Amino acid sequence: MPDFDLLVVGGGPGGYVAAIRAAQRGLRVGLVEKERPGGVCLNWGCIPTKAMLRSAEVLQTVRDAADFGVHVDGIRVDFAAVRARRDAIVGELTEGVAGLLKANGVTVIEGHARLTGPTTVEVFEVGGSPVFPGGPRYAADAAADSARTINATDVLIATGSVPARLPVPGADLPGVITSDGAFGLTEIPDRLVVIGGSAVGVEWAALFATFGSEVTVVERQDRLVPAEDAEIGIALGRSFGKRGITVLTGSTVTAVAQAGERLRVRVDGPNGRDLDADVVLVGVGRRPNTGQLGLDAAGIETDARGFIRVDDRLRTNVEHVWAIGDVTGKALLAHVASHQGLTAADVIAGHDAHIDYTVIPAATFTHPEIAGVGLTEDAARAAGHDVITAKFPFAALGRAKTFGDTEGFAKIVAGARHKEVLGVHIIGPSASDLIAEGALAISLEATLDELTETIHAHPTLGEIGMEAALAGLGLPVHIAPTRKR
Repeated sequence: MPDFDLLVVGGGPGGYVAAIRAAQRGLRVGLVEKERPGGVCLNWGCIPTKAMLRSAEVLQTVRDAADFGVHVDGIRVDFAAVRARRDAIVGELTEGVAGLLKANGVTVIEGHARLTGPTTVEVFEVGGSPVFPGGPRYAADAAADSARTINATDVLIATGSVPARLPVPGADLPGVITSDGAFGLTEIPDRLVVIGGSAVGVEWAALFATFGSEVTVVERQDRLVPAEDAEIGIALGRSFGKRGITVLTGSTVTAVAQAGERLRVRVDGPNGRDLDADVVLVGVGRRPNTGQLGLDAAGIETDARGFIRVDDRLRTNVEHVWAIGDVTGKALLAHVASHQGLTAADVIAGHDAHIDYTVIPAATFTHPEIAGVGLTEDAARAAGHDVITAKFPFAALGRAKTFGDTEGFAKIVAGARHKEVLGVHIIGPSASDLIAEGALAISLEATLDELTETIHAHPTLGEIGMEAALAGLGLPVHIAPTRKR
């Protein structure tokens, strides 16, 4: 008899959620994890960055307090306290996940897993050096005599991803770090160069700029956050410029060298120059975390990038082997991994389920925040849609005025004939919360008329969706007509 009905390899937001759901469905579940439960997202990604960004937001609010009639003296950043608060939050949440696994009857096995066959796994004691003290281990060197063999009816791979390497000379110098390594910083760098202007890079850029670093962002595309709607990326670039962050788009880093006590970064392109930095943060993407996992031994197929191929039920090419999360390369987002985990667990337990990637909201926690769902304007037109677009600025929203945060706008992309919502894109306060209405609208195939007919509470930031929809219909109340076709 197998040791488990299902063995989950990886305890991140996909793996632990899948394990809990499978246990709730009546399966005997084991979960192998070599670090603390919660994966990159909870330990070295989503949660700790947001904790630090919140500290930066509070700092900025205090600096602007006089605008609200509140005067504060002696403002300073205690970076050690910022880090301590971050670590405390992470600790509470990882303990919470461990408690949930235990409460649902999931057996947690500490160690590094290696497939020796489709449903046979060897688990080794964790080895290798962490990226920084207490940080993740990208490899797990272990002695063969520490192995424990586990058999399962089904195996679910949920090992996530790791930061991509920068293929240029000097990328391995001290002071050149990845997003994971940024959590090991004990001091705020005087000068920071961020390589990569996508979500990870711009979040760290915004964070350290608020803390007082001199920040430069280098992005090879023609705008920041190139996966977002073009107007969003352009707006973020303008906002960064106003905050003193140097943005070099259409540029690439070709080398990093030691220059005395600092690093010198060579930038090529229309904005070519040499930059001096105390720290160089590389945020150029992520790659699947499958090193030493034994995919070949199990006969599991991957694509050209190394991501595991799966169908809409998360099945690999090998019977009884499944994969979810970043390792599949579908969408490298924690909430997608969790949804994949729920779907896979249901299918393994005998339920009819599949995953639809049509509606995936995403958020970037810069200041101003960014969030988007559905098609961008360019993507909608490229797909053959005849579209209309409309924007509504936060500056025209009463609640944003009272917040003292009026930067940004909401943009809706809709079909010209039926006015169906194809995409929603927001840059501004609480964008990450506001995008939920856009995701629901697309999921339910809502139209601009239906958004306007839905009564929104006043005064709220959430009114911006209704106001943008009104503008899209050519019937704006609080701004002049802005609909574009």
